[in-house]
This record gives sequence, structure tokens and C-alpha cells, in this order.
Amino acid sequence: MDKDKSCCSTRKKNRDEKEYKDLITRLNRIEGQIRGLKRMVEENAYCPDILIQSAAAKAALNSFNRVLMSNHLKSCVVKDLEEGNRKTIDELVKIMDKLMK
Repeated sequence: MDKDKSCCSTRKKNRDEKEYKDLITRLNRIEGQIRGLKRMVEENAYCPDILIQSAAAKAALNSFNRVLMSNHLKSCVVKDLEEGNRKTIDELVKIMDKLMK
């Protein structure tokens, strides 16, 4: 796979315990919502009920993305810019484009 098209960067971020726990808690909640949606389909739940739960899962994922983006801007992007790495702006533009689809 072409390096520019891979899903994951080789870069890493050391998150403090509070940030880590918050992100994991949010992901666990989203995972539970997705399992609940699957169960609703398996149990032939009424379509509007499934759609409401799907909207809640989407809102939770959007919230996760906002928190992660905020943390990224306040740490990684600031650090990169202070070090003169302007490529981080191009990376950020690509990420924003994907999030806003």
C-alpha cells in the first residue's frame, strides 16, 4: 500500500491518563450503542426506534471526534508549528475534509 494512502501514520502520541480514560470511555459507550443497534435489528425492532438509536450513536461518535480534534490541535498541531513543521496544516486540512463529508 502506498505510504500516503495507508490508514495509519507511524507517528505516535503519548496521552496523559485523563485524556486516555476519557477517549476509551467514549469509545466503550459507542461500542455498546453499536452492539445495541445490531441487537435491535436482530430482534426486528421498529425502524424509527433503530433510527433514533443510530442517531444517538452518530452523535456520540461526532462528540468523540470533536474531543480528539481539540486535543490534537492543542498538543500535536501546536508542537509541530512551534517546531516549524508546516506539513501539519496540510494533514489537518485532509482530516477536516474527511470529517465534514
